[in-house]
Amino acid sequence: MNMTVTMPRRRVFAAYLEEARSEVLRYLRNPGFLLPIILFPNVFFVMFGLVLNHGNDEAARYMLASYSSFGVIAPGLFGFGVSLALERDSGLLTLKRALPMPPGAYLLGKMLMAVCVAFVVGALLLALALGLAHASLSAAQVASLLVVDALGVLPFCALGLWVGTLLKGQGAPGLLNMIYLPMAFLSGLWFPLSMMPKLLQQLAPIWPSYHLNVLAQRAVGFTTGAAWPHVLVLLGFTIGFLLLAARRLRRYG
Repeated sequence: MNMTVTMPRRRVFAAYLEEARSEVLRYLRNPGFLLPIILFPNVFFVMFGLVLNHGNDEAARYMLASYSSFGVIAPGLFGFGVSLALERDSGLLTLKRALPMPPGAYLLGKMLMAVCVAFVVGALLLALALGLAHASLSAAQVASLLVVDALGVLPFCALGLWVGTLLKGQGAPGLLNMIYLPMAFLSGLWFPLSMMPKLLQQLAPIWPSYHLNVLAQRAVGFTTGAAWPHVLVLLGFTIGFLLLAARRLRRYG
């Protein structure tokens, strides 16, 4: 039965809102999951953007963009991938499908959670960059970076969703870390691509994190060319993995 047809619109909206609220509260009550995701990129920025930077404004802005890109990947990958795999194992996904709720509420709740966490990661990094590194950023640049961070998590939500349909709960964290850390390194999020071998520089654009980082660098004032090719790549990546995940999820319906 299509609940969005039989239920009044007000009740449909309330169902989406309640599922999103429950998902966000669930992760707020699980600091063992949430705190490492939020603090990890901030620790990196303190080490390299503050302690070893010696007051270089350009380096501070560069590392702010890079580590914000690095930080927003995790909520999408792990928030979707690990939790979906665990909920499949426990039967919670089957239960939610049987409940009288709109079919998209489950995924929308997780997506909102990931966007909120990505926004917090970006906001904390900006607070460090502005307050301690004294990075020269305009209000427009601050707002642009926050938008890039909040929306930039979505391609990795799609990737995490797909991985979560493939593996059991115990195997998902290991595989996601094997994707997350090498992808960040090979995209130039830890070190500038100019310091890497030429072959790795040429292969960097195959990673979605590379395109997210280009947009983040552009947001803080670096000249990176037009934004739209990178936006299109990330959009195509998101749609592609959502379709792959949807195909897999239908097998559990």
